[in-house]
Amino acid sequence: MGMADTGPTANELVAGRYRLHEVVHREVNRVCWYGEDTQYARPRLLTQTQLPPGAPRDAAGHALAGITYASEVMGVRCPSGVANVIDVVDVTEEFGSLWTVVEWIDGVPLGEFLEQHGLLDPVRAARIGLDLLDVLEAAHEEGIVHGELSPGQVFVRDHGGVVVAGYGLAGAGTAARIGAPAYASPEQARGEPYGEPADLWGLGALLHTMTEGRPPFRDRGRPEATYKAIVRLPLRTPRRAGPLAEAVQGLLHKDPYERLTGPEARAALGRVLGEDVADLPPAPPRAAPSGHASMDPVEGGRNLNRAALAGVAAVAAVAVAVTALALTGDDSGTGSSAVADATASRPAGVLPSAGDGNGPGAPGSGPATASPAPSDSRSGSGSGSGSAPATSPPRPSPSPSRTGGALPDGFRVHTAPEGFAVALPEGWQRLDTGRAKDGSYRVVFGDGGDPRNLAVTYSTRVGSDPVAVWRDTVEPALRRGPGYDRVGAIRATTYQGREAADMEWVDETDGTRVRTFGRGFLLGGGEGFSLRWTTPDADWDTKANQRALKTFLATFRGSRS
Repeated sequence: MGMADTGPTANELVAGRYRLHEVVHREVNRVCWYGEDTQYARPRLLTQTQLPPGAPRDAAGHALAGITYASEVMGVRCPSGVANVIDVVDVTEEFGSLWTVVEWIDGVPLGEFLEQHGLLDPVRAARIGLDLLDVLEAAHEEGIVHGELSPGQVFVRDHGGVVVAGYGLAGAGTAARIGAPAYASPEQARGEPYGEPADLWGLGALLHTMTEGRPPFRDRGRPEATYKAIVRLPLRTPRRAGPLAEAVQGLLHKDPYERLTGPEARAALGRVLGEDVADLPPAPPRAAPSGHASMDPVEGGRNLNRAALAGVAAVAAVAVAVTALALTGDDSGTGSSAVADATASRPAGVLPSAGDGNGPGAPGSGPATASPAPSDSRSGSGSGSGSAPATSPPRPSPSPSRTGGALPDGFRVHTAPEGFAVALPEGWQRLDTGRAKDGSYRVVFGDGGDPRNLAVTYSTRVGSDPVAVWRDTVEPALRRGPGYDRVGAIRATTYQGREAADMEWVDETDGTRVRTFGRGFLLGGGEGFSLRWTTPDADWDTKANQRALKTFLATFRGSRS
């Protein structure tokens, strides 16, 4: 159940400054938006918390005070893992809401991550659980309870981390109990006072969702019906949790006094990993790998990807998000219902300019986290005979574990002076660079003795539909070349939280039949990137070439010039 339809819509301005783009996720009294700070032309994440109708004038002030306190404390406890709060906006007269504005963080909501990748195996879920527990216990030591844990409040970072968002927001809006009813603890469902055990229930509910594909008690559509189910119905034995079942069931005891404590949960999760962590203190949240903290596509070659709710105390600090490293691998499974309580939608983006023969672009700060969606009415059908079957681009390999990780053997990260970075095979270098007066450019990488190449294109003038850019701008130019034949349909997808599209084709270069995969996505404001990976057609499906494509998509980072 979401907020009333009378709220703001896409393209509206909040406080005359922040333009709303698309909804990230909705809860009962809260909506998270992708947006832009028009004053500085920077992407932001805005969280709208609906205040109770007829609330006193100081209601927003009380809510802000609680959020500020949580932000200040967690900013001190977890300084390396807290995103910067930009602003807090009290627009109760305009929208009846309190808004928090934070910088973007590379990551996607947990619900969307599970929708894209399927269920997690028990080991990966346990690793994430331990990192979440690090954050929760740090907060509990300061007397701070989250009280709102849900897949919409946990963002999975592109480089193996999670961001816990929403500290201080519990009780700040119109929701009778919490924003995501299916993740309420029994004491919250009964409307009773709650404390640290409620957060441990939330941890158990998230572990259940990661392995079972749904919360322990399904959302019944109405909060009161959901709360009644949580209080009255027995918990079903997890079917897919395997060795994690002990921790899940222990955390989901309905009596908070029988629920696992933090140290007990740590021991149970450690047993899943085969590690003796029972007596270890919580590890402080760790910073993301160098160069992958809060990213902004506007300044100094830094870049951005998915937004995540987060915050740190400043002059007007308001929301907090705490980062802890976690394994975010790619597992098989269904798990589509995992996002029933935290549905995420993708923000609009941008692509290569008309007439440059380049597909939609793809900047950002994280790995590709979405497989191509089936083509829609915009995609059209494949042209030609389709001499090769359409292949979906590979999903990224699992992120590094808690002990660290590295690029695939034989790859190194190349940072370009234009402001993008990507991991390339060792020995590869810049082969060609083309620039236009409007700031657009194309850089081609390869090895003189290697028939393969990767082209990165940045464009400043592209349309608003990435599928249409490929179909109406790029493909007509390709058709004029020798031997062109598209492979399958143009596929709408998302990449690093941006609207994107993929196209594959074969053609001839210097008499050799080659195959190209192109991914483009939109940055906004008419800007976009595209990546094109070209190999001899006969070698397209080799393990080395598919690994290279996977690595390019997982490591590319781009920013506006």
